[in-house]
Amino acid sequence: MTMDAKFEDGGEAPLNIGALDSEDLTVISAMVQDAVLPIGEISWQANQRRLALLINRFRWEDKTNAERQGRPVERVQSLLVFDTVLSVASQGLDRSRKDLVLSVLSITTENAENGDCFLTVTLAGDGALRIRVEAVEVHLRDVTRPYAAPSRKSPNHPD
Repeated sequence: MTMDAKFEDGGEAPLNIGALDSEDLTVISAMVQDAVLPIGEISWQANQRRLALLINRFRWEDKTNAERQGRPVERVQSLLVFDTVLSVASQGLDRSRKDLVLSVLSITTENAENGDCFLTVTLAGDGALRIRVEAVEVHLRDVTRPYAAPSRKSPNHPD
């Protein structure tokens, strides 16, 4: 008998996952919820059809263990990469404000009538990135060791 993996099974291993459809993308969206990044850490590489974000991801997979062990919750720097990108548009972002820190709320997919696929990265404060892709191909990979979250608190989402 096989058993499904549990969220906590991620443990200390660096995360390295990909999404090839909207169902996969819901997992990545959950993993990057509450990630923060300076606006300058968004890199649009048009010639490679790639959009990359260097994010400081809250380690949701370790939250329960950290609380049980009485240690601080953690963040980790991760690369969030969108491939097969045809175009990128933003809303509510002032790219000239180099000190602006963004907070990721979710990533969603939407299919257009003409066959295009749009991925939307919704940000706190009414900001968003709308990414037109040929196909869903998104990768999330931790690139540093986890570190204690500066706030020492878990993100809070009141109902």
